[in-house]
Amino acid sequence: MAALQVESPSWMDGDLKIFEGEARKFLERECVPHAEKWIKQQHVDRAAWKKAGEAGLLCASTPEEFGGAGGTFAHEAVIIDLLGKMGIDGWGLVLHNAIVAPYVTHYGTDEQRKRWLPRLASGDLVAAIAMTEPGTGSDLQSVKTTAKLDGNQYVINGSKTFITNGGTANFVVVVAKTDPTQGSKGTSLIVVETDEVQGFRRGRVLDKIGQKANDTAELFFDEVRVPASNLIGPGPGQGFVQLMQQLPQERLIIALQAMAVIERALETTVSYVKERKAFGKQLIEFQNTQFKLAECKTEATVGKVFCNHLMDLHLNKKLDPFMASMAKLWLTDVQCRVVDECLQLHGGYGYMNEYPIARMYADSRVQKIYGGTNEIMKLLIARSL
Repeated sequence: MAALQVESPSWMDGDLKIFEGEARKFLERECVPHAEKWIKQQHVDRAAWKKAGEAGLLCASTPEEFGGAGGTFAHEAVIIDLLGKMGIDGWGLVLHNAIVAPYVTHYGTDEQRKRWLPRLASGDLVAAIAMTEPGTGSDLQSVKTTAKLDGNQYVINGSKTFITNGGTANFVVVVAKTDPTQGSKGTSLIVVETDEVQGFRRGRVLDKIGQKANDTAELFFDEVRVPASNLIGPGPGQGFVQLMQQLPQERLIIALQAMAVIERALETTVSYVKERKAFGKQLIEFQNTQFKLAECKTEATVGKVFCNHLMDLHLNKKLDPFMASMAKLWLTDVQCRVVDECLQLHGGYGYMNEYPIARMYADSRVQKIYGGTNEIMKLLIARSL
């Protein structure tokens, strides 16, 4: 039995259920058998990206005319849910699909869309977005990386850190200052195809607490020259607005990821406490176990209903930054709380990496940090009061 008894939302129609079934088969066949290897080597094999492209899982919401699958964000939500529930959520496919590709789809020229989106959909290009810098986290207005126009080229200098897909990506959207004197109004998004430039180099693949299957890395740009036509948008200085417009979707993604892990943690733990015995009876028979799981299930049910509501809003273009911030804040807090309670019910085994709950515990903590820290979410929500 599923951990939650929440009705399927109205947007989950027959076509999406077929898509979910096919995506599940692909992930079971091509990803689950390799998940442990990816964790140990700290990156997903490049071949998996190509196979995902062939299966139609890359750029699922990108229009067909530009090489995508022609779906909606609902298709991305299905992928997010499956990755979380199947324990493959260290793969940066979601960032590629639903965070980076939309910058090209929404703000790129037709020439840029035709040049980049088909290769992103096929897996020939793997995407990353280079926002965070060693001295700049949530404060995107303070980025120090510069992109100076020199003839028909931009010359990029700077460093980035904590970049998801950073060890693999060959398509990097760089957040840079094209006019450092203008603050946020001098910020632009510029694409660097790393296979085609000089002066770009990767630093360490960072040794993280969790999310080890992802090659989160440092990136360095030393006099990197790219065509001026790689600027995303009608002109320089549009980057901060573009980032702000896409952040609600990014924060909804984090909430959906949290929800998938919450459900997996509950299902895994209910199964464990029904099998494990102590003092001559199953753990599920102890009142403390029942009460703890009852609390977790209640919070999870509220979270699921909230996520379904947010999806309805977003698919109807009504999701505002305040609701997205509330989703990110609350769901990631619930995720960490539920996973912690579930680990406790596993006892000492919960601390062993061979048990899924241990990995969920390590992987969950960063959810309250990236996409804007939960403290920043509170500041944003307060503006709606």
